[in-house]
Formats: sequence, C-alpha cells, structure tokens
Amino acid sequence: MTPQIRSITEKKLVGKRIRMTLSANQTAGLWQSFMSWRKNIRNKLNSELISIEVYDQNLNFKDFNPTTEFEKWAAIEVSAYDEIPKEMETLNFPGGLYAVFKYVGAANNFASTFQYIFGTWLPESEYTLDNRPHFEVMGEKYKGNDPTSEEDIWIPIKIKQ
Repeated sequence: MTPQIRSITEKKLVGKRIRMTLSANQTAGLWQSFMSWRKNIRNKLNSELISIEVYDQNLNFKDFNPTTEFEKWAAIEVSAYDEIPKEMETLNFPGGLYAVFKYVGAANNFASTFQYIFGTWLPESEYTLDNRPHFEVMGEKYKGNDPTSEEDIWIPIKIKQ
C-alpha cells in the first residue's frame, strides 16, 4: 500500500465533534447526529463527508491504546461560514503535507490498515508524523461496512530531520 504525497491548503469545515476513546467509541452516534442536520449546512463545496481525528499535541502513537482520548469530528467542507446551523461548529483545518492512502474494505476492518501505516510505512519512509489533524474522506464510493467500500486516509507528515 503506497500512498500519494499531497500538499493541501487550509480548509473551512462545518460539523459536529465529540471527545471520545476507541474503547468508548461514539462514532456512530456522532455521524447519526451530524447527518440529521447536514441538509441545513450552506455553502457546501461538495458532497464528500470528512471524518477528522484531532489528537493531543504530546501524543506518541507508539503509546496509543484504546483508552487514549481524542476529538472526533463529522464534517463537510464549505466555502464560507455564513449561516452555520446552531447545532454545528466550525473548524479551520490547517493545510500541509499528507500521505494519502486509498482504503478499500469494510469500515470495521480499518485497524489493520492503521497498524500498517504507523507500524510499517511511516517508520520506513522519509517522513515523520506531523502534529495536525488526521482525516478520512468518504466520497461516492464509500459504503460503510461493505467490503467494496472506498475512502481516502490522510495522515499528516513532514520530512524527517
């Protein structure tokens, strides 16, 4: 699994967030709540859904475990923050360099892909993890737990020094 290395500019996002852990995973409830209000978001740039993970600044992924807390977002990209639904929040998403992995498979089989990215690809690459949000883009080919589902995994990186 070889990623594309891509640089992106800052993005404007509108969505909902929650603080959670993998052992107390509330992703399904977050997305259910977001989807019920999504139609009220103005200035959408496209129909892609964006799942964002914001980890604490001092997090060492070698020590990441199911009880590690992080912030999870369900969001969509917008061109402007006009008329934000009161049930939603805004997120100025920083630009930067990312390793983009194409994931094909059921959403509930994601764990082995993350183990490969952080346990094999990243240590063997010329990059190191950067302290910016991680995210997944779920476009037209996303089908949840269907084995033919596709999504893009964006991992923030920088050149090793």
